[in-house]
Amino acid sequence: MTSSTPHLTDRVARAVLRTLAALPRPVQRLIGGRPLRIDGAELDTEVQLGLRLMTLAAGTTFEKLPLPQGREQIDREAWIVGAATEVGDVRDLSVDGADGPIPARLYRPHHQPGARLPLLVYFHGGGFVLGGLGAADSVSRFLAANAGVAVLSVDYRLAPEHPFPAGVNDAVAAFDHAVTHADELGIDPGAIGVGGESAGGNLAAVVSLATTNEARTRPERPVPCFQLLFMPVTDLSTKHRSYELFGDGLFLTEAQMDWYRDHYLTDPALAVDPLVSPLLAEDLSGLPPAYVATAGFDVLRDEGEAYARRMRAAGVAVGTRRHRGIVHGLVNATGVGHAATTALAEAAGALQLGLRSSVPATDGGGR
Repeated sequence: MTSSTPHLTDRVARAVLRTLAALPRPVQRLIGGRPLRIDGAELDTEVQLGLRLMTLAAGTTFEKLPLPQGREQIDREAWIVGAATEVGDVRDLSVDGADGPIPARLYRPHHQPGARLPLLVYFHGGGFVLGGLGAADSVSRFLAANAGVAVLSVDYRLAPEHPFPAGVNDAVAAFDHAVTHADELGIDPGAIGVGGESAGGNLAAVVSLATTNEARTRPERPVPCFQLLFMPVTDLSTKHRSYELFGDGLFLTEAQMDWYRDHYLTDPALAVDPLVSPLLAEDLSGLPPAYVATAGFDVLRDEGEAYARRMRAAGVAVGTRRHRGIVHGLVNATGVGHAATTALAEAAGALQLGLRSSVPATDGGGR
């Protein structure tokens, strides 16, 4: 939130959504309308209800607003649908960014006083343009509490003020900061993973790719021990088939992805750079083990799954899950219904296993 005090309308919206999410499924179906089926999958009942409410209450979407207002709108929406899962400790701090200190927030789970914990360096979503520590708060809390690990949420620089590669540089620098400041953070320097959602999933994948490539010629170079990728952007050079299937009316639209790309890249030709589109990297061998979660009704579905397949073909241990009935970004809605917490609970198990043993969860299928 841009303000410490939520707006009255946001409080009302939060209360209404929680009330509707608690209704019996048949009542939700009655309000949400006939089941939506695309590509052999059916949209989850509570998700369809939420989308219908968003349509009824629709105002101007963020990409049509002045940028400061668009950013405020996203922060407010994150507060409305999120939940503040209790953790042992939350501390705001700064990390060494590529061009100066950047804000970050450290979450530690309960019952771990003074323990050296595994750490997830987490990058929020928002298309490289929107989002921040507030938008990532609900997911960061959930993962810290349920995986029993520390989470360092990073407020990397945003485009268009700071286009590519500023966010990438900050993400790599934040991982390196965690390694070199492990004592200060109270974490195990040998058990640091990276993760993120959407654009943040892209940054986590790119940190892993960049550090692994560097370590080929400099073996002492630290590399993440695990990747947690939620609905990641992996290819800004091509629109995969899922764009045709889910390009409008399902939360993240094709037009919004175009808007994000145009803000992030100063030249469209940059889209083929593997640090923008890691799916295009020539060599994915040696990457850290990964868990890749995609949404069944998401324009980014196919590219996320293509990246998982390419990593697996290169010999990387990869666990995957397609959550068939949900839309993009739903993992942030931890305060509304069960779909988000179900998806995150599985990811928390994979994260716990991945950070503690560097072996991801087995493939969950779901296709």
